[in-house]
Amino acid sequence: MLVLGTALPAVAELRIDITRGVTEPMPIAITDFQGEGQSVDVGRDIARVVAADLERSGLFRPLDRQAFIQTAASAQQQPRFADWRVIGAQALVSGSAVLQPDGRLKVEFRLWDVFAEEQMTGLAYYTVPANWRRVAHIVADAIYKRITGEDGYFDTRVVYIAESGPQNRRKKQLAIMDQDGANHRFLTDGNVLVLTPRFSPTLQEITYLAYFNNKPRVYLLNIDTGQQEVLGDFPGMTFAPRFSPDGNAVIMSMARNGNSDIYAMDLRTRKVQRLTNDPSIDTSPSYAPDSRQVVFNSDRGGSQQLYVMDGDGGNVRRISFGEGRYATPVWSPRGDLIAFTKMNRGRFYIGVMRPDGSGERLLTESFLDEGPTWAPNGRVLMFFRQTPTDSRGQGGVVRLYSIDLTGQNLREVVTPIDASDPAWSPLIP
Repeated sequence: MLVLGTALPAVAELRIDITRGVTEPMPIAITDFQGEGQSVDVGRDIARVVAADLERSGLFRPLDRQAFIQTAASAQQQPRFADWRVIGAQALVSGSAVLQPDGRLKVEFRLWDVFAEEQMTGLAYYTVPANWRRVAHIVADAIYKRITGEDGYFDTRVVYIAESGPQNRRKKQLAIMDQDGANHRFLTDGNVLVLTPRFSPTLQEITYLAYFNNKPRVYLLNIDTGQQEVLGDFPGMTFAPRFSPDGNAVIMSMARNGNSDIYAMDLRTRKVQRLTNDPSIDTSPSYAPDSRQVVFNSDRGGSQQLYVMDGDGGNVRRISFGEGRYATPVWSPRGDLIAFTKMNRGRFYIGVMRPDGSGERLLTESFLDEGPTWAPNGRVLMFFRQTPTDSRGQGGVVRLYSIDLTGQNLREVVTPIDASDPAWSPLIP
């Protein structure tokens, strides 16, 4: 449970322009949040999670606490801005975490513009003490938004395929974690092969593909309750499910009579609508944020390329024309770009292009990069990267990475074991 207690007016204009290709990280001082008794450690941990979130974005450089001149307790009362300017801070975060008589934890923070000597924002939250890590992510999101002008993405989760075992007998489980790797847990036991998990945009639900009795089927899973159900008993095989933006439909590829086309199922009526009807392989559909269009990949032109069609299946047009093959397109939550996997001359790339196919940019390159997924603010992508396997069968390590839309700030997202096919959640409601 979270309760927003206080919002103070923002007056200063310290800002990072995240649309630039290369941005020098902003030096920011983040003091331990002040507490009493048991909440002292909580306040310290909150400050560290906030600092780690902001540092990982590549836009902020949290300063070493050993360099601080003013104490955290004193800064919480009133910052001495000259002391923070001396150590190079442009922004300062102070705060507190205090247990209330009713057992709730009250977390307050203030963001200061050190040079303007003004408060940029200040908020307070009430929650159960066990929820402190989530509050830290919410505080980091508030700081990110105040300074960049864009929504944050730290209060989110990632579902992915956890892989283990030899390459010829790979065990694949559904797993979920916070975007920083904390609170990791497995959602399936690995007895059934699972693939392509995708978050609902409105609920804590995922859809995924599982091979039960060697037959691929699309499932729905409620993360909180663990309840799962088969999404219809179709005569053919179903692949690549993904929710519609309003969460009321699932679009997927279905093979009937040896041919794969794209279908959409209304989750309220379970009515299925066929959207493509072509002898080629049509798969990997993804809705635009307004549901009016769908991007997918197809080999109908002789090679695997990206196509866009209207939401009812009409007006199909090809949008990728570069050298190589294109796959796994995903429409940005902002609607302005489509991310994809590109394969060309034995190399794999993660790239983006506008919905009309113009402005193609390749952000990564490796032996195997695949499966992009967007952060909810449409500014960061996550994907998986696999290393080659040598003649002795060694290698083949699979890991998750994130990268900015600008092509900067490539970072590994650490997982306990091999990881593939990530899906980024919306901001947690």
